[in-house]
Amino acid sequence: MADSFGDKVAAAVRAHGPLCAGIDPSGALLASWGLSDDARGLRAFCRACVEGFAGTVGVIKPQVAFFERHGSAGMAELERLIAEARAAGLIVIADAKRGDIDSTAEAYADAWLGDASPLAADAVTAHPYLGLGALAPLFRRAAATGRGVLVVARSSNPEGRELQRAVTSSGAGVEDMLLGEIAALNESPDIPPGTVGAVIGATLEPSAFSLSQLGGVILAPGLGAQGAGPADVAERFAGCRPGSVLPSSSRGILTSGADPDALRRQAASLARELAASMG
Repeated sequence: MADSFGDKVAAAVRAHGPLCAGIDPSGALLASWGLSDDARGLRAFCRACVEGFAGTVGVIKPQVAFFERHGSAGMAELERLIAEARAAGLIVIADAKRGDIDSTAEAYADAWLGDASPLAADAVTAHPYLGLGALAPLFRRAAATGRGVLVVARSSNPEGRELQRAVTSSGAGVEDMLLGEIAALNESPDIPPGTVGAVIGATLEPSAFSLSQLGGVILAPGLGAQGAGPADVAERFAGCRPGSVLPSSSRGILTSGADPDALRRQAASLARELAASMG
């Protein structure tokens, strides 16, 4: 049986440490790198990132919105990035935050997790607020292809906290209900362990759900520019299965500039700090 997404991430963390490097080619970053805000600039930005990160980190996370804003030309560069990064041995998480019902969810599964799709990444982020069950087509496709789905459960933006902490009829908060449902999916005989994970902000204090019970990969954005440091990550995710937590930094690394060697040094330094803090 092929390795699950959780197995692949654990192997990458053992080899390179837990850092997930974000790839966010915003207009401001492209300008700071001396690149044009168009498809040509995206291509140069992404190639520098792949060259700098391959062999230094195990996982990258392109933010899909920064490619979508350029239309079809931008999406072509995202396809190119995914292919080149995976060929270089990097695990790619497409930060697309998709989510819908029925045939639309099936189409998202085809696009981001289907073997034949040019956009197929190793995992995709998804929104659960149409109900976690609505994402079942993504879970099934991920299980069949050895890929993953990372469900946004606890985001650090202040607008989301009131909704995510709202109390359900069972007495649990919405975020803890979702985390419990994800844990149950990872124990299902139809889903390889580690297929379904969660996005949990690294700046947030723990909730009532014990993350050691999740059974899936945790993507933890917020490292660096948003305020969380390696020690914070180690404390907030203590007790999680080794190799299951991916602290993510984008701007904190990308401000190093367009030189792949500078990106490599910055990523390697942060990866070492995380490895030392997280054990």
